[in-house]
Amino acid sequence: MTEQSRKEIRKQRKKERRAQKSDHDRKLDGVGWGLFFVWIGTVMLMDLGSGIALLGIGVITLGVQATRKFWDLKIESFWVVVGLVFFLSGIWSLFEAKLPLVPILLIVAGLAVLITTFWKKRREDT
Repeated sequence: MTEQSRKEIRKQRKKERRAQKSDHDRKLDGVGWGLFFVWIGTVMLMDLGSGIALLGIGVITLGVQATRKFWDLKIESFWVVVGLVFFLSGIWSLFEAKLPLVPILLIVAGLAVLITTFWKKRREDT
């Protein structure tokens, strides 16, 4: 087998893996959105309340990202953050916490931006 044919085989395998990941990506998005609508409909039909609704949306969103990791797809950090916000909001609502959630989330978001700004710069320097 020549070097040229080996390169062609590798290129074809890479293309096949990309197509498979794209198919998984598309299916996972469809499952996530389907679960979202079923969950919202169930919450509304059974009048479960906003705390349970938010908690479920967070679980679905984080579950999709966990599945992406399991299938060796790129985790979408934006959706991880959104899932955590929904999850924490649901917990906050269920326990009827006295502290306001939005200011705390804004402080955490600001700290995260500051940390990642300096962390990225440090990684680029090395």
